[in-house]
Amino acid sequence: MVVTLTDANFEEMVLNSDKPVLVDFWAEWCGPCRVIGPIVKELSEDYDGKIVVGKLDVDSNPAVASKFGIRNIPTVLFFKNGKVADKQVGAVPKGSLVNKVEALLS
Repeated sequence: MVVTLTDANFEEMVLNSDKPVLVDFWAEWCGPCRVIGPIVKELSEDYDGKIVVGKLDVDSNPAVASKFGIRNIPTVLFFKNGKVADKQVGAVPKGSLVNKVEALLS
């Protein structure tokens, strides 16, 4: 299941999570975001119970996007223990994201 993240719930859902978290920063008007969206959903199903997968709309939630310096979308940040552990900017094949998730879990 993909969690909808907001400025209001980001700290609780991501920074305070006891599991690694994948956060997809996206916007409705972004073409590459629509390409990566289904991949993010697949990862949420593939790693159900192992990681938290969330999406944050940068237009509706500018505070979090600004805090993490998101200038290009899609950007995927990988959090572990409340800190950014890895980053992927742009649409990439599923395998690239799988490798980063596996690194988080090891």
